[in-house]
Amino acid sequence: MTPEAQEFLGTFVSESFYYYASVFMLLIHAGFLAYEGGASRTKNVLATMVKNLLTLSSVGLAFYFFGWWVYNAFPLFPVTGGILGPWTNPEANETVKAAMPYVQASYPWSDALAPNTADHLTGVFFFAFALFAMTTASILSGALIERVKIGAYLILSIVLGGFTWVVAAAWGWSAFGWFYTQFGYHDFGCAAVVHGVAGFFTLGVLINLGPRIGKYDEQGKPRPILPHNLPLTMVGLMLIFVGFYAFLAACLIFLPGYAKETTIYGSPMTLASIGVNTTLALASGIIAAYISSKADPFFTISGGLAGIISAGGGMDLYHPSLVIVIAFLGAFLMPKVAIFIEKLGIDDAVGAVGVHGFCGMFGALVVGLFASGYPQGEGVPLTSLFGQFVGVFICVVVLGFLPGYGTSWILKKMNLLRVSREEEIEGLDIADLGIEGYPEYSMNWSTPKMLEPNGAETMPEMFERPRPGTAGIE
Repeated sequence: MTPEAQEFLGTFVSESFYYYASVFMLLIHAGFLAYEGGASRTKNVLATMVKNLLTLSSVGLAFYFFGWWVYNAFPLFPVTGGILGPWTNPEANETVKAAMPYVQASYPWSDALAPNTADHLTGVFFFAFALFAMTTASILSGALIERVKIGAYLILSIVLGGFTWVVAAAWGWSAFGWFYTQFGYHDFGCAAVVHGVAGFFTLGVLINLGPRIGKYDEQGKPRPILPHNLPLTMVGLMLIFVGFYAFLAACLIFLPGYAKETTIYGSPMTLASIGVNTTLALASGIIAAYISSKADPFFTISGGLAGIISAGGGMDLYHPSLVIVIAFLGAFLMPKVAIFIEKLGIDDAVGAVGVHGFCGMFGALVVGLFASGYPQGEGVPLTSLFGQFVGVFICVVVLGFLPGYGTSWILKKMNLLRVSREEEIEGLDIADLGIEGYPEYSMNWSTPKMLEPNGAETMPEMFERPRPGTAGIE
């Protein structure tokens, strides 16, 4: 093999790895489609699924037009200069000079994103990050089902998937990011950078959106609104699990000429460790949630994702036995958090705040407990609980909750956030799409004549059977 062929082989291996990891990440979205469609009622199933399809398109385009640039241009802001500098300054420091080629390659008109035989990698990294962005926005989607206006949701998904989480990634999941260079922040699996931001953004939106009609009785106690197809929801989560193996694999850095695999922070790791630790986190999380929720099916399978997220921040560092413990703790607490959120009057239809918000925050903070003092790049502070806290606080509050609450508050004041009472009662399949998801069924549960004065549906079993997500929890 000629030297040129050997050099190209290294490029092709890296290109292929990220390409196929990104393709498998699409299974996350097939999973969200089934997961949220099953969690909705029959009158909302199609509208819920179409909303997921629009998430891919709206966030994908937003990431192309400005999100990819934000990731590459924002790592140094505001520590080293303004948004439009200092990379435009020829006298900038060496760090800025090193970052500048990535900034120039991230503009929508850049040759690096076009068919270009001189650059095999920029486009495939864009592909991977675009899938990260779509996944982040989809976390918001399920919590809002059955009552959000589609236009408002798309605005919120673009703000989250195209901007706020991207800033978090630029600051906390980048070799140039100031969370890392200033505080030694470490978040291999994007626990706070993706899940914490999305979960707390969702919490802010839910406060303004309000609960579904009939969710709470006259005393403010939550009522069960059952998924129309819980088995479909569980199958959806299994697809999400498969996609998250690819998601975590794509967090590994292996470029042409590299003699070893590394994290984005430059620390050594192995792909094998991700396979072992993801599997153990999944298994431990399911068992923990099964015990905590007293065998509730929805929480049990959600525990698998909660376990992966809880261990994600330091999955490249932890011994497998430690992964089992951390995943168990996060997943055990997750149902308790979800029920607490519900008792506060916040209607999170799929428990996104508990699974993603709480476990994402937990997963990043425990790195500061169990991996404190870990050395990373040259001149970079050691990992510490303080450094993790700084990164987590900015992710969940500054880039998560506040933008979610603020954007949804503006939409609410403009009467653009929530569908009308009549549309919600009729169902969004008819209101938004003009077609029913199951037209052959003669179940018209939600016509006005079948509603109590408070808008609650009167199907007796709706409020008598244990609700998935609360069975056996005091």
